[in-house]
Amino acid sequence: MKVSVSGKLFTLGLISFWYASNIGVLLLNKYLLSNHGFRYPIFLTLCHMMACSILSYVAIAWLKMVPMQTVRSRVQFVKISSLGLIFCLSVVGGNISLRYLPVSFNQAIGATTPFFTAVFAYLMTLRREGWLTYVTLLPVVAGVIIASGGEPSFHLFGFIMCIAATAARALKTVLQGVLLSSEGEKLNSMNLLMYMAPVAVAFLLPASIIMEEDVIGITISLAREDSSILWLLMFNSALAYFVNLTNFLVTKHTSALTLQVLGNAKGAVAVVISILIFRNPVSVTGMFGYSLTVIGVILYSEAKKRGK
Repeated sequence: MKVSVSGKLFTLGLISFWYASNIGVLLLNKYLLSNHGFRYPIFLTLCHMMACSILSYVAIAWLKMVPMQTVRSRVQFVKISSLGLIFCLSVVGGNISLRYLPVSFNQAIGATTPFFTAVFAYLMTLRREGWLTYVTLLPVVAGVIIASGGEPSFHLFGFIMCIAATAARALKTVLQGVLLSSEGEKLNSMNLLMYMAPVAVAFLLPASIIMEEDVIGITISLAREDSSILWLLMFNSALAYFVNLTNFLVTKHTSALTLQVLGNAKGAVAVVISILIFRNPVSVTGMFGYSLTVIGVILYSEAKKRGK
């Protein structure tokens, strides 16, 4: 009985930490990019990926949290690199969108991930879902259209970047299933992150230097004026890794379906907290649209579950 209770408490603690790291990194990204005036989303993503590279290696090689899996061939490395590029594009797009959009609207668009996943799965694998599954995607898309029309802080470029980030996230999920489908090539999410993150760093470093002129010099200058920016960047980067770590651990100790359900609730919690913190204006139409999207995602999850 004691083991059962302690096990439940451990799982509850994991879920709480997963929520805290997910919502924390989202709100801190928004604070840094919009409210704090650190307008360098590519460099911010570079910091995230550097932290993921270092901490994932520490967790696997030193702390032995999971067995280390090796890259077995050049072909597998190319596949992982492709996933790494798409992964970094999704994070960059999400961070850029936070410069222009409130967290509440960002989360509403992000909730359409199942729609893009279904589209890419059909285009790339010709795998068809049941008709009911596709029907449940209608409120997912309709909700975002309604939310967009009722969003007081709507910004077209931010909206496009957020859609691109959501689509890239879905594409990475589908591609991961296609590219690393054989038993010899499958990697757990922690090992995959350890190999993808350095690839993302290799892409992001020149991109940040070229597109965000003198970003390192500006960051050093800002740090001299106010050292808190360095602590914020380090804490934010560590949180970005813990999002991935807790995501893996929650899936391991519960299930992928539980993670999906918790993720739907997390989006709603993030919206409420962001509105309370940043005081961004919201409309009844926007909230109705977001609610419709969340309902659609829940129905989609149920339809997928029954389809199996």
